[in-house]
Amino acid sequence: MSDAKVVVVGTIGLDTVRTPFGEKKEILGGSAVYASVASSFFSNTFLVGAAGKDFPATYVDFLKGRGIALDGMQILEGQTFRWSGYYEYDMNQAHTLDTQLNIYRSFSPSIPDAVKKGSYLFLANLDPELQLKVLDQMVEPKLVVADTMNYWISSKRELLHEVVKRVDFMLMNDAELRQYMETPNVPQAAAKLLAMGAKGVIVKKGEHGALLFTKSFHFSAPSYPQDKFVDPTGAGDSFAGGLIGYLAKTEDLGEDNLRKAVIIGSVMASFNVEDFSLERLKILKQKEVVHRFEEFRRFSAFEALSVAHWG
Repeated sequence: MSDAKVVVVGTIGLDTVRTPFGEKKEILGGSAVYASVASSFFSNTFLVGAAGKDFPATYVDFLKGRGIALDGMQILEGQTFRWSGYYEYDMNQAHTLDTQLNIYRSFSPSIPDAVKKGSYLFLANLDPELQLKVLDQMVEPKLVVADTMNYWISSKRELLHEVVKRVDFMLMNDAELRQYMETPNVPQAAAKLLAMGAKGVIVKKGEHGALLFTKSFHFSAPSYPQDKFVDPTGAGDSFAGGLIGYLAKTEDLGEDNLRKAVIIGSVMASFNVEDFSLERLKILKQKEVVHRFEEFRRFSAFEALSVAHWG
């Protein structure tokens, strides 16, 4: 494992989720949790977030067991962040029933001194004001990837502009990108976002794969033909954690490796959706990750078209 460090900043939460395959209450969730666990398969990972006094000790033990450093995790007076929602048979669409910010109303992220300089940083979905506070604490990060959501696009658009100017890659789903750039065309929206200052745009398309746009190339990653699809909660964060964890492990930001990183992210997301919460990632083995990466490579490969066939 590389000595490079990944810092993940986001929410730590308790979720109540209902899908066509069942319902689970008060299960481990949060953007920082999913991303950190996925990243930990590849790199030394530091989780920065907050939980309340009611956060179960068993969940803390699980994160420690994954080798995730919790120096930046604050246990605050009050209740842990909670989200409840459901999915119908189109599981690309989450239906939120309730969001309780709780201790995140007063949360101020503090980056441990040991990882302020030269780390790989993932800013998971959070208030852009908090994302900027984190960026102000970092010194010469090797890579910054940031996520957002429609709520912040609508309510804190100007602050989000400032985040975009200071990151390397923005991570959005296709609906969020269209909303933010005010265009129905995804490639045009990505080009507009690149013009704002981001070096790259990664578009999450759920079961339809992912897209990577930079100023010099673009890449379309296929979706995995999922035969087991139980709960998509956290899939986007698992994608991001796998991507940045792999980039930190390899310390290679070249075009070919960026393409591999997008596939690695897709691999981690494809495992995440196979069970509720982090249950599938808890038992995931490194050899399974390698095998599924090879599956992605095989089913998306094809030969060049022969000019002779056009005779």
